[in-house]
Amino acid sequence: MGLDQYAFARKDEEDTEIMYWRKHANLQGWMANLYRARGGVGEFNCVDLKLSEEDLLNLQLQHRSLETCTGFFWGYTSEEKVEETQAFIEKALDMMNDGYEIIYTSWW
Repeated sequence: MGLDQYAFARKDEEDTEIMYWRKHANLQGWMANLYRARGGVGEFNCVDLKLSEEDLLNLQLQHRSLETCTGFFWGYTSEEKVEETQAFIEKALDMMNDGYEIIYTSWW
């Protein structure tokens, strides 16, 4: 049990996985805040969150110093997960330039 997080690119109704994280609590908190800022209500679990270029650029600026977040079985954020997030951002921006939508989702 625990927090599983996925980022994928969608084009022509086909999804391509970009990144998988296991228990990256701080990123989950950041995405949950983005969800709520867009008017999302209820628990942020098993929700597809479409990311804009602005979202990705904001995450790029903030991902090394995200607010510490906790949740039941969420684990913690390690330096390795921070580096994976940087790789995700770079790949997502490239794929977005190729016409893909970028989606984040999680399950816990």
